Amino acid sequence: MQQTPVSLRYRQDLQNGVRMPDAAQAEAIKALSRVQKQLIQARSEQPGFFARLFGREQKAVQGLYLWGGVGRGKTYVMDLFFETLPGDRKQRLHFHRFMHWLHGELKKRKGEANPLQRIGEELCQRIDVLCFDEFFVTDIGDAMLLAGLLDTFFRNGLALVATSNIPPKELYKNGLARDNFLPAIALIEQHCQIMELDSGTDYRLRDLQTHGVYLRPDTPANEQILAQRFQMMDGLVHSSDTLIINDRAIHTRGWKDGVAWFDFNALCESARAQADYIEIAREFHTILISHVPQLSAKNDDAARRFISLVDEFYERKVKLSLVVAVPLDDIYIGDMLTFPFERTRSRLQEMQTEAYLTSAHIP
Repeated sequence: MQQTPVSLRYRQDLQNGVRMPDAAQAEAIKALSRVQKQLIQARSEQPGFFARLFGREQKAVQGLYLWGGVGRGKTYVMDLFFETLPGDRKQRLHFHRFMHWLHGELKKRKGEANPLQRIGEELCQRIDVLCFDEFFVTDIGDAMLLAGLLDTFFRNGLALVATSNIPPKELYKNGLARDNFLPAIALIEQHCQIMELDSGTDYRLRDLQTHGVYLRPDTPANEQILAQRFQMMDGLVHSSDTLIINDRAIHTRGWKDGVAWFDFNALCESARAQADYIEIAREFHTILISHVPQLSAKNDDAARRFISLVDEFYERKVKLSLVVAVPLDDIYIGDMLTFPFERTRSRLQEMQTEAYLTSAHIP
């Protein structure tokens, strides 16, 4: 196959030891090279003025729907594709963040005629390819919006590149009124190459097994391990250290699409509600938390928030790494929350197991 920017970068990463050779990832890179090559060629064959003026439908470049287990490198290869694709007619978003943006746009356009179609068409005027990380549908409202939006995308020539933990045929499985979503699945299967990425190697799990999920005590050395873990995680790094959750800012040590690193005080020692933890758990498959202290009666409010945080992360299979001051059995030494913290302690123990660490995130 002719060399493309993404295949060249992948080769460089192998040569520099950034990644280990992986046959499944190499096949995904071949598929992404094909998409890149066709997009570059399509841009040189843009329709003329009158074709655009009269809304002639454009044939979309066949995209790629890449699915497989956690930690297999799906986000890594998609990000290589995005970073190396020339030009700025591209957009890459975590799927949950995209849907949050879409709901906001629809709210602003309340009262307009066909707002969903107009949003889709305006997006297609700005970009040629849309990259989704963690494509997953659980909400009937989102399912119905996607059914209409995907139709607009593909009719207007937009290419879709997506990662997911499940194949298209299992999207919104057992969902309410799922029959209405089946045309959207058919569109994905028609306009995207469907590829399973199953290398057999879970790269996230390998690191966690080497160093441990929870690092103790709270020392600079363990902070450095956590920093290295964050750097190793796949995902595009955001320049701002501020994250907006439910229209309020929260400080981070750093965040990428799908991964966020916080200090304990930012999450649990400020006025945070359970709704904030729900939103964080939906948006991020991996959370790192530094400086988790021993909690006593004097900081029961922080302990309550930590209980809520762990509950929400556990329910959505968020992978949690901590730098803690004391062993898990000794994190809470107060009296009032002894009983509910037993559940928290039990869940933190389970969240270290291979069964939990290899389970799929539930956005």
